[in-house]
Amino acid sequence: MAAENDIVLIYHEDQPVVFARVEEIRPDVKKDWFQIKLMLLQVPVQTVTWILRDTYINGGEFTMGGNRMRLEKIEPPEDQEEQVSEKQEGAQKQEAGTSGQDATDDSGGTVISLKDRKPK
Repeated sequence: MAAENDIVLIYHEDQPVVFARVEEIRPDVKKDWFQIKLMLLQVPVQTVTWILRDTYINGGEFTMGGNRMRLEKIEPPEDQEEQVSEKQEGAQKQEAGTSGQDATDDSGGTVISLKDRKPK
């Protein structure tokens, strides 16, 4: 189930329309229904509150004004961070090998030489 601070993709008639962040989920007055507050990630940013069953919050299809709608929780890709760190390690090794100096300092951050950069 999507939870607070999760990012969801909202589908309208099987077409992805907008990303939104779940701001709040609280029980509605009606049994087994919830008020879900979404911040639509668009320009301008808007917040909406929909009253949905938990199955709809979990990705089940529902209708709104006669139109088919669906929420899909977005999971961040896990392997992307690993690829970035591998590229950074490779770049650091290459920098260390060409300059004869270690590319990191004691804090584990990358040192970038500004001496080699020339203004355009």
